[in-house]
Amino acid sequence: DPNEDTEWNDILRDFGILPPKEKLKDEIEERVLHLQKEAEGKHFGEQKVTFFFCLLFLVKPHERMNLEELKEAEDDFDEADRKAIEAYRQQRLQEWKCLQRRQKYGELREICGEQYVKEVTNAPEDVWVIIHLYRSSIPMCLLVNEHLSLLARKFPEVKFLKAIVNSCIQNYHDRCLPTILLYKTGEIKGRFIGVAECGGLHLKVKELEWKLAEVGAIETVLEGNPKKDIMNMTTLSVRNVSAHEDTNTKSSDVMKPDIE
Repeated sequence: DPNEDTEWNDILRDFGILPPKEKLKDEIEERVLHLQKEAEGKHFGEQKVTFFFCLLFLVKPHERMNLEELKEAEDDFDEADRKAIEAYRQQRLQEWKCLQRRQKYGELREICGEQYVKEVTNAPEDVWVIIHLYRSSIPMCLLVNEHLSLLARKFPEVKFLKAIVNSCIQNYHDRCLPTILLYKTGEIKGRFIGVAECGGLHLKVKELEWKLAEVGAIETVLEGNPKKDIMNMTTLSVRNVSAHEDTNTKSSDVMKPDIE
């Protein structure tokens, strides 16, 4: 239903595929005033206000513009307006692509070796692929799968996959598990092989998130490496214990009688 008020229809209207919704005159004027205030605050100027008015509402007084009329109106735009329109179209296109990706991913999916080329190597060039090669008999692998499941929901634009290692690589050594491979444009951009490189037996989900973000596969809001905070706290604790023992030793020495 082209008249239905849905997010998808709004996207189609932004691209000019569907005609804009009718709006009351006072509502349009109120929106334009709001845009004008924003434009003045961001130093857009009168031309950009005109552009946003035309693009967002696509209306003439008392009636709507169709696509042909819009194309004719574009002749009245100057070069700055055309660049602004194209920039806005590209922005909306990227948002639309992102929305499509979010509808595709959002979970840690299981694949087998036969699907590897299709799902990993031949994935879309703008999509990061994170695949975990695991064996269910190894506790660390199960822990990594739990963390990746959480991260897959948090970063739905990234393709998270897992595969039993024997289905992909025969005779793979257990000491190399877990193995996490990060792909983009069909190439390996990063890898974590073995317990130590994956973060250790006590790996936390935030620590794994940071490791993936360092490679560039995800965009995290974490301000620093959580592992460093834990290491610093551990080091400080050890130092405090050492200092306390040293103080006790010195106190004992003072209390010893001076025997000559």
